[in-house]
Amino acid sequence: MKNRMNLQFDAISQNEAFARVTVASFASQLDPTLEEIADIKTAVSEAVTNSIIHGYENKEGTIYITSTIDEFEFCIEIRDEGKGIEDIEMARQPLYTSKPELERSGMGFTVMESFMDEIKVESEYGKGTKIMMKKIINNLG
Repeated sequence: MKNRMNLQFDAISQNEAFARVTVASFASQLDPTLEEIADIKTAVSEAVTNSIIHGYENKEGTIYITSTIDEFEFCIEIRDEGKGIEDIEMARQPLYTSKPELERSGMGFTVMESFMDEIKVESEYGKGTKIMMKKIINNLG
């Protein structure tokens, strides 16, 4: 089975829940466990929130999500055209945040990595960021 879903929406915090639920609904075709759905929702939340706060710095912008299903592999790509990440390796370090004044925990990438089976980050400073995540849905039935 192959299937794809594209979504685009304004980079405002009110749309974070919409993105999370929409991607989880698409993933439901694989009959995931509640834990697998929760993992997907959490990872999407973190990526979208990072785009809003860090990519666009709460200014106007668009977030693009593409989700694909291939057998039991669920892939999510979340992309923005924001400011990009200067140092991806540093940004992926636990507790690192570029916005300490917001009292953020700096655990966004760590959370995404712990809930998904694979995560890749591509970013070009001044042009945006793309986060690609993969989850294997262990459907036994």
